[in-house]
Amino acid sequence: MPSLLQILMRPETRRPTPPPQRVDLRRIVLVGIAAWLVALVVAVVLLATGTQGWQWVAICGAGIALGGLGLLWDRRHR
Repeated sequence: MPSLLQILMRPETRRPTPPPQRVDLRRIVLVGIAAWLVALVVAVVLLATGTQGWQWVAICGAGIALGGLGLLWDRRHR
């Protein structure tokens, strides 16, 4: 196995990079949105009990909104 210095001096000696993996980005974003929805339910319950404030609900809403933007981006860049 070549040392780091040898690889930096002669990059042609390193192994070729593997091809990129195909990933279903839509499924990953949907799982993230589901996690934010669960967090939103918890935040609303904590807000109703007076334990936490509105900022946690807003953070969860922002996470859901960004997930929606991720879905739009995935649809456009398939």
